[in-house]
Amino acid sequence: MPLPRVHRWKPLALTAAAVLVGITLPATATATPSPAPSPTPARHATYDDTYYKDALGKTGPELKSALHTIISEQTKLTYDQVWDALKTTDEDPANSANVILLYSGTSRSKSASGGDQGDWNREHVWAKSHGDFGTATGPGTDVHHLRPEDVTVNSIRGDKDFDNGGSAVDGAPGNLTDGDSFEPRDAVKGDAARMILYMAVRYDGEGGFPDLEPNDKVDNGSAPAIGRLSVLKQWSDEDPPDTFEKNRNQVIFDKFQHNRNPFIDHPEWVEEVW
Repeated sequence: MPLPRVHRWKPLALTAAAVLVGITLPATATATPSPAPSPTPARHATYDDTYYKDALGKTGPELKSALHTIISEQTKLTYDQVWDALKTTDEDPANSANVILLYSGTSRSKSASGGDQGDWNREHVWAKSHGDFGTATGPGTDVHHLRPEDVTVNSIRGDKDFDNGGSAVDGAPGNLTDGDSFEPRDAVKGDAARMILYMAVRYDGEGGFPDLEPNDKVDNGSAPAIGRLSVLKQWSDEDPPDTFEKNRNQVIFDKFQHNRNPFIDHPEWVEEVW
């Protein structure tokens, strides 16, 4: 007696039949997957829940006030102590015997600190004459805006405001200057901007020091102001914090002043405050 025939369904035929009668089949391996959800912006893993917790969620003057309160808790250095601090904060990652000069971008021996030609000295990025705070303990010794620089280049920068344009600076390729402004090389434009904005938040008229504020002009003289704000904001946006700048912020926090530059940790706060 012959065995009954077994009918084997062909997947292709079934698929065609299903289309004809409007049957919906389960998704196959070749189906287009649903788009993945957008990632949630990451919080600063170490400091948002501790150091910056009272600033989160704020904007404008409220954010500026909260940051001022946070970063004003610091250890203050004397002007002599700044020498040793800079030898650590600005150490050349490739040569521990040297520091990296801010505008020049070159590596120079830590021992070549002083006031003679060929030496490096302490550059006040917020020029100390802008508010006439000099080298007094406080804004005059705050290493968040003090950087090593060649004596001659430091003199060329002088107390000029920051702006685009000018002629090339001898000994510091990529930097430009004219009669009333200075433009740093591209790699540190954002660094300069964030140092200026730190100073404006940190020093607001307390402790006998002037209320430092950026404005949108140059040739500010001895007024407690420095510009141009619009250019500084552009520089901060175009030159975000790099590894050297972030490490410097951490070293200042861990070893010296125990406060941070919030615009290095949160560059987006520049636009929130200004």
